[in-house]
Amino acid sequence: MRNMRTWRECLIEDLADRDETIGYLQAILDDYYIFGHTVIVQEALETVVAAQGGVSELAKQTGMDAQVLSKVLSNKETPLIDALGTVLNALGYQLAIKPLESETANLNFTSDVLARCD
Repeated sequence: MRNMRTWRECLIEDLADRDETIGYLQAILDDYYIFGHTVIVQEALETVVAAQGGVSELAKQTGMDAQVLSKVLSNKETPLIDALGTVLNALGYQLAIKPLESETANLNFTSDVLARCD
């Protein structure tokens, strides 16, 4: 019998590729601007984190405690994307996903920002 994988398992495998991740996140962000579903953005981000090695790997890269980072990523009470989207929309802007100039960019700068979200 053939081993069947879930859609999420296939997606996580695809999102190990940087270009696939950028396209996926931009599509999710575009969808957010049309429909406003913050839960989909949050679930997509969780999937990307899983594809890139999981919360513990991201925690190492950001210098954050894995439990704090996990709490930030799963916070359903304060959808930051919604607040940011509303403000940017009022100013006539929108978010976009694009790669950093360096593929090996150090993510440590985000630890202070994410810590404030706690």
